[in-house]
Amino acid sequence: MTPTATYRLQLQPDFPFSAAAAAVPYIAGLGVSHLHLSPVLEAVPGSTHGYDVVDPARVRDELGGEEGLRRLARTAREHGLGLVLDIVPNHMAAVPRHNGALWEVLREGPLSPYARWFDIDWESGGGKVLLPVLAGRVGDELGGLRVEGDVLHYGEQRFPLRESTGKLPLPELLDAQWYRLGWWRLARTELNYRRFFTISELIGVRVEDPEVFAATHGKILELVRDGVVEGLRVDHPDGLADPETYLRQLNEATGGACWTVVEKILTGEERLPAGWPVAGTTGYDALRRIDGLFTDPEGEAELVGRYREFAGPAGDRGGYWEATVRRAAYKVVTHELAAETAALTRLAERVCAADPALRDHAPWALRAAVRELLVRVPVYRPYRIGGEEALPPAAALGAKAAFAVAEEAEAVEVVRDLALGRLGEGPDQNAFRTRFAQTSSALRAKSVEDTAFYRYVPLISANEVGGDPGSPAVGPALFHAYCERLARDWPATGTVLTTHDTKRSADVRARIALLSECPEEWADFLGRVTEEAARLEGGRAPDPHLAWVVWQTAFGLGIPSADRLSTALLKSAREAALLTSWTEPDPAYEEAVTAFAGAGPAGPPMYSVALFARELDPYVRANVLGSALVQLTMPGVPDLYQGTEREFLALVDPDNRQPFHEGPPNEKTTVTTAALRLRRERPEVFGESGTYTPLQADGPAAEHCLAFCRTGEVVTAVTRLSLRLDRAGGWAGTELTLPAGRWADLLAPEREFTGGRPVPLAELFAERPVALLSRRAAGEAAAEGTTTRDWDRRR
Repeated sequence: MTPTATYRLQLQPDFPFSAAAAAVPYIAGLGVSHLHLSPVLEAVPGSTHGYDVVDPARVRDELGGEEGLRRLARTAREHGLGLVLDIVPNHMAAVPRHNGALWEVLREGPLSPYARWFDIDWESGGGKVLLPVLAGRVGDELGGLRVEGDVLHYGEQRFPLRESTGKLPLPELLDAQWYRLGWWRLARTELNYRRFFTISELIGVRVEDPEVFAATHGKILELVRDGVVEGLRVDHPDGLADPETYLRQLNEATGGACWTVVEKILTGEERLPAGWPVAGTTGYDALRRIDGLFTDPEGEAELVGRYREFAGPAGDRGGYWEATVRRAAYKVVTHELAAETAALTRLAERVCAADPALRDHAPWALRAAVRELLVRVPVYRPYRIGGEEALPPAAALGAKAAFAVAEEAEAVEVVRDLALGRLGEGPDQNAFRTRFAQTSSALRAKSVEDTAFYRYVPLISANEVGGDPGSPAVGPALFHAYCERLARDWPATGTVLTTHDTKRSADVRARIALLSECPEEWADFLGRVTEEAARLEGGRAPDPHLAWVVWQTAFGLGIPSADRLSTALLKSAREAALLTSWTEPDPAYEEAVTAFAGAGPAGPPMYSVALFARELDPYVRANVLGSALVQLTMPGVPDLYQGTEREFLALVDPDNRQPFHEGPPNEKTTVTTAALRLRRERPEVFGESGTYTPLQADGPAAEHCLAFCRTGEVVTAVTRLSLRLDRAGGWAGTELTLPAGRWADLLAPEREFTGGRPVPLAELFAERPVALLSRRAAGEAAAEGTTTRDWDRRR
């Protein structure tokens, strides 16, 4: 069953299945058709997210176990709701004491029946798995190791001992194991298992092996067969060896009965591979385009200039978007992903050594070619899409420019041909093609999402997964073209505005996006508040780049909180890795960041922030309601993150992953429930057979209205760039012609419009900056006790 809308709940020990069941009546009342649950399989104890799975054959005990999940499903079904589960096929937690399969591999080595589960390069590790878990070099940590029976202890960590080795002296005992305990810093260069991005605590799983697929998906498939689960969200398919084959196997195993979406991040105009047997993506592509509607391109360009004046960014500090991305990619590929680059180079060397025509390509040249091509892949992973290669000739030309000698630059073509599968079939060729694609996705995620997004910050609302901060604005024509394509090709794809992974919630982004309409006022405010804060102890920002981010973040929250701000800002500073980082922290700088967050935006200047925010609240309202209504009525299946049916001001995790609670409704709730209930009552209008028709306003302010009709029965109209509209004189002389018929405003039941003729937008938006209209059936009366209005007759 395809959902009409889903509602995402973040399960955790403080919010288990029983708490979710208690929330079901409220959630069902909103109008969604399905609960969307974060991962439910056994995870590391205490995990607040569930992506660190340790046993895929069990439902997590801390959440209430399998019986708790089945009870939740029954409760949901009683209220007309189905369940959608988030599943994690790419990786498991590399925590041996909790991961039984990994424990057996470490105890028995490559001959363990579980060895095929994990993506381990035994050869490169000399027959051992590197476990980068020690706080220092092994020689300095020997005193912290102790043996009890057949278990090796290090702090809270536990490791199995190979049979008959427990009585050896400690140095000999360590040498006798199938693993090597190492300093955590060695993960950068020596790691010999595939991990999730650069997170060594998550080890890659080989679901391409049919036995591994069966073992790791058995419980999920049982829940599907039993009718407990009706939909699946597949986490990070780009990490898999062969995403399309995996998805076909999953589709076959579920009998095609599941609505399945994939967390595939599409870059620019990249398309989802047409052959994937899924309903579509999880919706980051929709998020980028919706946010772009409410970003002013002219003002954003001016903000970039003012950012450069204020922060003086140079080099790595994010002065220009494309340069920032490239510099970040070089940093990640040569540091955090050095082990992955080395693995690719070894594979390329073996392929070349086996072919006399390729034998004299020097290892250094192959290594340079791997690095230069990886940083130039323009998308997350090189698939062939629509006949165009995602590793284009231009990437090869750019990579060759890094070589001084043209003949040595020919290594680039060898590596490119390997990555594209042009050098034949064979274990090393296939392994290279797969690992290059997997490393590409990790590099893109780490260098763009986790580095460049924190370095290039003129308008931080644009710095979201799948976004393009270098060109964040999206005009109505481009948005309509995108929606028409979705309605035709992927009508049941997912759409989102806020997720557990967004760096800022939709409402925070909607507020910050408004700065693109008033860059001059923002610059004036920033100058005033900087001077005000500087007079306070700790009120001087440790650097201007951080100050720009801090004040935009504070404005996004409206009323800043010291704890929330400092946590998010420390993460921002560490991810940017300019003056501090996760692996090389600068305590003095980080103390200055915390002090500034408390004394500046969360200190007395918060009143200036609140005043500035209040002045712009009417225009923030238009952005918030407009983006919400567009997401809820455009093609696709909208996913609402917990709490976003009302005002939801959240920063990056862990701020956005607090346990769910019901809150007081507001105007956003009115808009949300009206749209959701309409989708539930009229699935044929919004479903796979529905159509999408752009509507064009006429008049001097036409560009400020985005409107479309769904299946001839529902019209959505929203105000965009409302501050600029207000300053240009409002809606005077601007009209929208509705399709023929009588149209009731579902957000104000006493209002009705006659189609087939122009309606003044000043009348359409008289009460709200958005309108949701439903065609009345012939003979259908207006709401009882109200008066039918014909705005055209009033003219």
